[in-house]
Formats: sequence, C-alpha cells, structure tokens
Amino acid sequence: MHLYSVTLQRATGISHAIFGNFSAPKAQEIIISRGKILELLRPDDLGKVHTVLSQEVFGHVRSIVPFRLTGANRDYIVVGSDSGRIVILEYDVIRNQFIKVHQETYGKTGSRRIVPGQYLAVDPKGRAVMIGAVEKQKFVYILNRDSAARLTISSPLEAHKSHTLVFSTCGVDVGFDNPIFACLELDYGDVDEDPTGAAAAEATKVLTFYEMDLGLNHVIRKWTDPVANGANMLVTVPGGNDGPGGVLVCCENFVIYKNQDKPEVFCPLPRRADMQPDRGLLVVAAIAHKQKGLSFILLQTEYGDIYKATLRHEEGVVVEMRLQYFDTIPVASSLCVLRTGFLFAASEFGNHGFYQFSGIGDEENEVFATSLNTDSIASFHPRDLKNLVLIDEIESTSPLTDMKVLDLANEGTPQVYALCGRGPRSSLRVLRHGLAVAEMAQSPLPGRPNAVWTVKGSNADAYDRYIVVSFVNATLVLSIGQTVDEVKDSGFLSNTPTLLTALLADDALLQVHPNGIRHIRADRRINEWKTPGRKSITKATANPRQVVIALAGGEVIYFELDVTGQLMEVAKKEMGVDVACIDVGPLPAGRQRSRFLCVGGYDNTVRMLGLDPDNVMQVLSMQAVSATPESACLVNMAAQASVVGAAGGNIGTGLEDSQLFLNVGLINGVLLRTAVDVATGTLSDTRTRFLGSRPVKLFKVEVNKASAVLALSSRPWMCYNYMNRFFMTPISYETLEFATNFCSERCDEGVVAIVGSTLRILTTERLGDVFNQSAMQLRYTPRRMVVHPMSGYLVVIESDHNTVSERARKELSKQADEMEVEKANGAEPLSEAQVGRHKAGPGCWGSCIRLVDAAQLETLDLYELEDNEAAFSAVIMDFEGHPGELFLIVGTAAELQLHPRKCVAGFLHVYRFVDNGRRLELLHKTQTDDVPLSLASYHGRLLAGIGNSLRLFDLGKKKLLKKCEEKGLH
Repeated sequence: MHLYSVTLQRATGISHAIFGNFSAPKAQEIIISRGKILELLRPDDLGKVHTVLSQEVFGHVRSIVPFRLTGANRDYIVVGSDSGRIVILEYDVIRNQFIKVHQETYGKTGSRRIVPGQYLAVDPKGRAVMIGAVEKQKFVYILNRDSAARLTISSPLEAHKSHTLVFSTCGVDVGFDNPIFACLELDYGDVDEDPTGAAAAEATKVLTFYEMDLGLNHVIRKWTDPVANGANMLVTVPGGNDGPGGVLVCCENFVIYKNQDKPEVFCPLPRRADMQPDRGLLVVAAIAHKQKGLSFILLQTEYGDIYKATLRHEEGVVVEMRLQYFDTIPVASSLCVLRTGFLFAASEFGNHGFYQFSGIGDEENEVFATSLNTDSIASFHPRDLKNLVLIDEIESTSPLTDMKVLDLANEGTPQVYALCGRGPRSSLRVLRHGLAVAEMAQSPLPGRPNAVWTVKGSNADAYDRYIVVSFVNATLVLSIGQTVDEVKDSGFLSNTPTLLTALLADDALLQVHPNGIRHIRADRRINEWKTPGRKSITKATANPRQVVIALAGGEVIYFELDVTGQLMEVAKKEMGVDVACIDVGPLPAGRQRSRFLCVGGYDNTVRMLGLDPDNVMQVLSMQAVSATPESACLVNMAAQASVVGAAGGNIGTGLEDSQLFLNVGLINGVLLRTAVDVATGTLSDTRTRFLGSRPVKLFKVEVNKASAVLALSSRPWMCYNYMNRFFMTPISYETLEFATNFCSERCDEGVVAIVGSTLRILTTERLGDVFNQSAMQLRYTPRRMVVHPMSGYLVVIESDHNTVSERARKELSKQADEMEVEKANGAEPLSEAQVGRHKAGPGCWGSCIRLVDAAQLETLDLYELEDNEAAFSAVIMDFEGHPGELFLIVGTAAELQLHPRKCVAGFLHVYRFVDNGRRLELLHKTQTDDVPLSLASYHGRLLAGIGNSLRLFDLGKKKLLKKCEEKGLH
C-alpha cells in the first residue's frame, strides 16, 4: 500500500519563485513552489495576482529554475526534487497543465546530501543546466532541439569532487563561449584526517568555475579562487552587451565581484544606523534584472533592506561597485522582477507581496557604499517605501505555531483559529470554510421582494442594463449606471408580480407574470399572451429562443421564437401533477433550440422532456427523488476529467469541452447533480449533497467566464469549475433568499441578491480556496493559545527573542523622534511589519499575554511582561480548593539565553479572570529553577514540566505549593 497526504488547503508558504514567459512569448508570469505543489500566477493589468494553475507534483520540490533555448520565445521549467530525477516541464495552455517533457533519473529518492537536486543553475544562453547536491555530486546536461524543434537532453556529464560541500551555484554569462557554472564550495578532505581540529579552523571556501566543453563533451574545473568563509550566495552578473559578466559573491558584511582573469572588486554593505557593530549582515535573496536599456541587481539582507548593486565597467573590467539603499520590505525567500515593472516578493513569514516600481533608485541623495572607499561604512535609517508601491498581497499562514478548531462565533459550523507569522508580522487568523465574497453595494427596498433578475438592453451589450425586482403585487425596474434609479418606461408591467424576465435572441425583452406573457420587441412594440380561462402561470423558464411556462393544474406550454420575432406556441402537455419546478437547457452555439426540458413535479419525480420537432414534449427519462423538488437547473459545465482552457479565457464554455448536468434542489435541503446524455436525454451518475435546512433554490451564474450554479439554502453555495476541478463550496455570507447574475463596469462578475428588504451586490474572491480568512495583528511571535471554556475567549501568549519590551521600544522611538529620524510634520512612525524591529541582542526578550474576544477579533486585555521575561506555556484550569473558578497559569523565563541554554529564573504566573472574564488580574507568581515549557491540569492540580523534572503544584495564597516532583527525566 502506498499512501500520500492530501490536505484540505494547499500550503501557503512559498519556498521558491521564478518568473518568465511560460504560456506566450510576451506573457509575464510567475511560478511558485509550495513544497509539493507548483502554481502558475499571472498578474492582470491592475496588478492583481491570479492563480492560473495549481498542480500536485507528488514529491518535494527542492529547487526550480526557468530555462529558455537559444532563439526560443517561451520558457521551460527545470525542477529538482526528492525523486532522484531531473524533470523538465512545459506549461500547456490548452490543457492548463504542466506537461512533463523530459525526466532523467540520476540517483536514489529522498532528500539526501549526496544526491543532486538541492541546487540548479542554467546557462544564460540556454545551452546547459547543472544540478548539484549538497555534497560531492554535480551533473551537467546539454539541452538542445531536434529537427522538429522539440527539446532534447543529453546524458549526464559528471562534475563530481569528493569531500566538497556546496553552498550556492549559478550560471556565468559568457555569451556563446563554452558554458560556465560557478559554485561556492568548501573542501573538508583534510578535516576528516586531522583529529586536532586545526584543519577545520583553516578550511576555506572557494569559488570554482566549471566549464562545459561543448566540443569535447566533458566538464572541467577551470578556475578556483578562495573567498571569505562568510560567503553564502552567488549572483550572476549580466555579460555580453549588458555587463561585464562574472559573479557577485555575497559575504558577511560585504559583496565581492569576481571573474576569471579580472581584478576583484570589494564593496561593504550599507548598515542600519542602530545595528550593533559586531553583528554580521548577510544577503538572503537576490535578483538580476536585464532588459533592453536597463539592467540592475537587487540584493536583500536578513533585515529586509534592499540594495541596488551597480557595476561601472570599462572595456569589460569593473572599476567600481556601488551598493545603494533602495527600499525595505519583509524578508523574502525569493524575488522576481517582471518586465512589466512589478516585483514579486515571496516572504519567508506572513503574506507575500506584489509591488510596482515607482522608481529605480537613481536619486543622488540616497545612501550608498562604493568600492572606491572601503574604509568607511555607509549607514542609513529605514524609511517608507519610495521606489516600490504595494499593489497586492497573497495571504499566507506560514509559519503556523498553534491551532484550534472551535465554534466560538456560534455560527453552527466550526472555525479554525490559527496563530501565524513571526515578530511584528504575526497574526491571529480565523479560517472559515467557504468562499470569500466582497459586498460591492447594499440598497434598501420599499418592501420585501421575492425575486430579482438582471437583463441587458441588447445581446451586443457587455453589461446589464436593468435590475427587475418582483414584489407580492408589483414589479420595480431599476436602471444600472453611475447610480441606480427607477425606470418608468421600460415596458414591464409594474402592477403585477413577475415570475421571469429574459432577453431573447432578437433583443426583445420578456416578462412572465401570473396572467400571461409580455413580449417587448426591440422597437418597443408589445405583444401580450393571456392565460386560457382562469388559470394562472406558476412556473416559467426561458433561453434566448425558447420559453416554457407551467400553469396551475400541471399543464406545460412550450413557445419558440420564429424568424419574424414572434413567440409561437409549439406544444402543450398535461403532466398529470402540479409542476414544482421547470428549466430549459442552455442554447447550444450555432443551434436554434435546446433539446431538453426538465420538469419537477409534486409527486417527487423529475422528468426530462425532449424539445426536438420529432419528439417534442415526450418524456425521455424520469428520476424519482427523495423529496419534492424546489428548483431545477440545466447547465453546461466542464466534466472533472475533461480538458479545460487556460484561466483568463473561456474555461470549459465550449460544448466540446463540457458536459450537460441537471442540478435539482429539494425542499429537504439536498442538492442532486446528475449527468445528462446529450444524445438520448437519459440521466446517470447522480451525486447528492446536503446543503442546509431550507429548500434549495438554484440559479445560473458566471464564475471566471464559465457557467456555474449558485445554490441557496440556509447557507449559500457555489458550484463551479476551476483549474480542472469541480468545486462545491459554501459562501461565507448570510442567508440569501433569491439571486441572479450581475455584470457592470465596476463588477465584471457578480451576483445581485435579496436579503430581507435589501438588495445586495456581491462578488466572489479567491476562487479555489477552501477557507477564507480574517486576521488580527499581534505584537510578538505567538507561542500558544488556550480557550476559556465558559466565555469562549482566547488567551494568546507572545514572545520574541532579540527584541525589547514595548516600554523600551517607546523610549527608543522617543529618542529617534528627538534625533529627527522619523518623518517630520507629525507623520506616522514607520510600520514595524515593513522594516522590522530593533535588534536588542542575545538574551533580550519582548513578551505579552493577550486576552482576545474570538468572535469579534478584538483585544480585551493585554499584559506586557517586564524585566526581560518571556512566556512559553499556558493553561486554563480550576484548582481543587477553588471549585467553580478558573485560573490562567503562564510559564515564563527571565533573561533566557538560547545557546548555551541558561536563564536567571523561571516563573509560574497565576491570573484570575475578572469583569466577567474580560480582564486579567495577577494573583501571584512562583519562581522556579528552569523554564516551564509544558503545563497541564491534573486532578485539580497543576502539572508542570520544568527543565528535566516533572512537578505537581497546588494553589496557595501567596504562591504555588509544590506537592511532589519527579527528577531526571530526559
């Protein structure tokens, strides 16, 4: 048996990000790796990032790079994983999938240190790729094309070196000379043979150039040069007509330019003015951008500061390197610069950012360091974003430190309460199962409506013109424009309720009311059809060329639009039972009529009738259901195994890519979804889903340019296709009574719905997500949360190392204001979520205890810990001697040092809940000899794991009383 874990929601953290032209020659797209998932992201014209594809790779992605053959206009994706294979993927636009082009096996599976996959580097001219391991092994593959322009891959060429650790690799831009790859290595061969440790102290990192000789078809070590042991990253410098070539070696506190047979250039990194002089500074992310007339390199440090690296060269020799402060954003694991002027930053912690360039940092007054003056170190103070503007964010819950699944908001379904993030970017997030919706507008109505429709003025219109609202005894017509106003001359009857409105194929409007059909021609001529006798219309349905009504008593009448624009009665049928719901199928492209009509009866059956001239109104198939059908909906949707188009186009709207489905909502809250055979009309493969306690009403809407079904019960649900999958997801919104599709200039895809006596315009967000989120900002990294069992309030303990308390931070901020570091004229201070916090040094902590109303996501009480204490554990419990009263116990440590691990003292704080549980009151604190890392309630007493001992405490008046202890636990 082989098992594979599939989570409800895909990972939100991003380990790698690359950019390129994957779907079209000029398409600017981003591919990200989320552990075992590859996603294709595409920004739109407004800067909003959309997920085009999310695909499981059934493995762990260790590295990923884009690759383009010489002369090609689209990029391939080279993936290094734990599969022991190098895989080359291509994005298929038609199938909206990553297609495997090549897969070459070179080693065992698993993330092993001697099996390549950890590092990938490509030749900038698209001729070869190197895949390397952490230790020893490196392979080079030559990539080319055959006579049919298909990608070919050679046998692997070895570039191994035993007893060698690799820290970074990159391709060197040498034009069309033999491809060269640079590696940052450390040879530890002498270390294993030296028991004294002297060889380990003298071991030095080296920069090695490997040349792939295309003529001799082998790899040689061409050049080796020692570098500082603090070197951690290599960055390719553009060559040829765009630059001098070579690499940047990013070291601790400085950057070195190196190239074979060229003088090296040294430049120190600018530092923050408040950094301690003995603290090192490392570059953690870098990106080299190259396009016609513009090329630059961005380097980001572990503080989040971005520097623009500029190399001034003469005849291919670098004479000066300048590192200029550019901006400060949260620390990223990967940076991507698009040719359209955007920067994507895959953050290590918290939400990922999508920025637009507002400048390229060429102002003269910016702080910079230069290689011409290495004696002085440039210093600066972080500032607000100047060259970048945040356009969009992608939500991320990484890292997740604690989680509870509870219904604290009394919504009937549990919510997920998660502690996420790190430092000032920490948050408490509430995840609810369902699609997120944005409310675009809300308007009160003069009464309580029972139905609403939208219609266009003509079939050529891109947007809806009218909103038609039906009341018990009247109809209200509203025009859609800059404002929503009542229309008097629309041609609709206003003194009767409306059962259906529609736009026909000849641009005529249709109004069905209980006493007949009102046909409003495009030239404003009006035709009326009256019901026979005293019968009234109970149900109606229509598509652009067909209209079907059901009369009281079970008679169904079928109309068609003829060539003269008249509605002609084609057939009648007595069903023998009152009709509960009715729906005609969508009009196929290029055809005059739909072939199917669905009729649901009060005898708990659903019948499929034919509408072809040779079998008009004949029963093709029938299905018995468990309750009376409330509504029916025939809709073309892409089948789960079918081929669908790329996102941003018409996904699954063509009949060749779709399947006709019959959706039936029952009065008992059950939704049935059945496949319809388009040749015979037979029903098969019925799926059921319980949606809620109310009868299910179904409505046809559009989602992502494709047909979808909106199901309304005690909770609204959306049934739609997205990225080759069918989703049936609840909508996180209050109960809707009636809804219809809505399209306007401000809302391209939306829904207009009735809630009570108000009209709401809604639009869905973040399709494909299982959960939607709401967040509350926290002060420090959250460590643990506990729930008060009576009030449902949350207690969150937060602590951060290498920072200061809130009081000390305010004092530092006051000093900074006096030194005019902050902006003048009363501007707000810089956001700590953007620039980070002041680094106080090892052994310094900031910590607090927060009481949160989870339903409202607001802080009720906050207790800041002083004297360099940090909280690590918490429990809410009652003691045996105090029945009926709950206490909060928090385990803390004072002046804790992580390495070597030691602390001045540990403490157990005991708090009482006062003011109906809305505030915390410190009762007393008990000192311990080590850190209390684990607390639990045990038979009315406190069980505490302190260091390597387990202790049992009872509550005393002035401190906790130790009852027993078990020592020596490991």
